[in-house]
Amino acid sequence: MPTTEKTLMFLASFLANLASFIVICSVLGTQEWMSSAIAVSDSSSNGSIVITYGLFRGGSTQDGSAGLLEPDKEFEVLEVLKNSSQKTLHVLVIVFLILSLVTSLLSCGFTLYNSISNPYQTFLGPVGVYTWSGLSASLTFVTMMLFVGNIQAKHLSQELIEALYSSYPRSTHKGVTHRYGYSFWLMLLIILLNIVAVVIIIFYQRARYQRKQEQKKPMEYAPRDGILF
Repeated sequence: MPTTEKTLMFLASFLANLASFIVICSVLGTQEWMSSAIAVSDSSSNGSIVITYGLFRGGSTQDGSAGLLEPDKEFEVLEVLKNSSQKTLHVLVIVFLILSLVTSLLSCGFTLYNSISNPYQTFLGPVGVYTWSGLSASLTFVTMMLFVGNIQAKHLSQELIEALYSSYPRSTHKGVTHRYGYSFWLMLLIILLNIVAVVIIIFYQRARYQRKQEQKKPMEYAPRDGILF
């Protein structure tokens, strides 16, 4: 059976991993990833379109000083994008975040198992915790980079607006401002929680190693006659 100290440390790491898992679930399910405002202007109207969306769903609203305004729209992101490079990148964002969810769940299982058992010399021990937590943090970071690249380099918001409002092709877009929502920034919390989970186990491992070294010292410094006796 593990010591009380080990149980408490691994349970603390488990809670950090569990929090990471919960945050990833909330990030997947919310729409507050991106809010883009695009100024549009043509011969008959001018104004702006504001679009807010997440990984799966979104909504848009139009504001104009002239011309016929369209009603607010709700849409499915992947359906609107159809077959495009933006869709491919967006699918990769979803895939990497789901993989991060899976690795975070595995890290939860490993830390919980270590709190009730002592698999030090196998992958089920601290090495497994380091691996899965590290992968979860890395995959989340890659997700952030892919999403930013799709917004800035591939112009995801403009592509969505062009598909939603056929009367406003890319040539009528006069300027765009992006605001990353709380769902996007929560991924930094996911990375932090995974780092915390790893750091807790590192501290426990170091403390355990120091105790072992201290237990060896009396034998190292004992007189040779005493040892022989």
